[in-house]
Amino acid sequence: MVLATYASRPEASRGRLYPDFANIIRSPFQRDRDRLIHSAAFRKLDGKTQVFAYHEGKNYRTRLTHSIEVAQITRTICKSLELNEELGEAIALAHDLGHAPFGHAGERGLNNAMKKFGGFDHNINSLKIMTVLETHYPEFPGLNLSWETLEGTVKHNGPIKKVSNRWLKSFNKQFDLDLANYPSLEAQVAAIADDIAYLNHDIDDGFRAGFFSLEQLRELPFIGKILDELAEKYQGKDNNIKIYAITRSMIASMIFDALENSRNSIRALGVKTAEDVRRQKQFLIGFSSSMQKQISMLRRFLKEYFYTNTSVARMDMKSTKIVEGLFNAFYEDWHLLPSPERQFAKSAADEKALADIICTYIAGMTDMGAIEEHQKLFDIKTRF
Repeated sequence: MVLATYASRPEASRGRLYPDFANIIRSPFQRDRDRLIHSAAFRKLDGKTQVFAYHEGKNYRTRLTHSIEVAQITRTICKSLELNEELGEAIALAHDLGHAPFGHAGERGLNNAMKKFGGFDHNINSLKIMTVLETHYPEFPGLNLSWETLEGTVKHNGPIKKVSNRWLKSFNKQFDLDLANYPSLEAQVAAIADDIAYLNHDIDDGFRAGFFSLEQLRELPFIGKILDELAEKYQGKDNNIKIYAITRSMIASMIFDALENSRNSIRALGVKTAEDVRRQKQFLIGFSSSMQKQISMLRRFLKEYFYTNTSVARMDMKSTKIVEGLFNAFYEDWHLLPSPERQFAKSAADEKALADIICTYIAGMTDMGAIEEHQKLFDIKTRF
């Protein structure tokens, strides 16, 4: 693997929190990726909402398939920029581990419930899963991933200038993740790959759900131009084939734009090393201003025709209420919790600790798990 001077190098890794065996076959970042893939939290993503709730069917994206698409795009961009593909892939696979059931609606519900205790942040929950909650090894808690994977996951959206979360503050004293500075280029690539993936698969899912037509998509200059270019080749073809061609072309356009703009930024700022990257005052991986305008129009389109569609809005409302209802019931009477959460709650030091235990329990649920738990608590006809 040929790496640029500013790429993250495995031999220069800041290591792991706990002593761990060396591996002569796999690099540290390959091992991180593999541990993530084998984790229970990663498997659970198959039952967690991207936009459509898990039980709504029709092979819509789940949080798991979204993460896989993000990883694929991340590797493509990292390879082209001579960055560390293995680290980028690990961060991409980990970036949504901490999401609550029901996607952003569930996250809003947990954030509302946790408001007086500091709120809920899925990036911090991802870090908690990787360092504490996954229990696979007798020697240490968590997955004992490399510093670079942990740092890139919790900071892939940018620096954390003010650390208000009590757990994150405590962990950072134990294993300093340099929270106030920018993350590696590999983490920045995972962040932009996240945007590329969701924008395009939401166009695909929204179209297949019947929320908008090709003619409505044509109103977007970005897509209108693609449709014109495809007109002759795809004349008479099924619209599902056309939408795939559209998203394929959009993904390629976004990737090429990000590559050119990012190379220009790296060159203009004279970045030479991985530490130079962290000392910058801005993201180095990003889109050009013209592409940003196209993406802004695309986001507005998706918000109007997809995210606020009646069926999606109603499910979002139900999802938020389910999550809030679960939290409030457990917080009012922790005896309703199952074991081992009940044992943890019994020994909670204060109300904040109790709230954290309940929040972590709910965040770890799949969509159906949350629905079934809600039915057990509130539906008199449901056995428990």
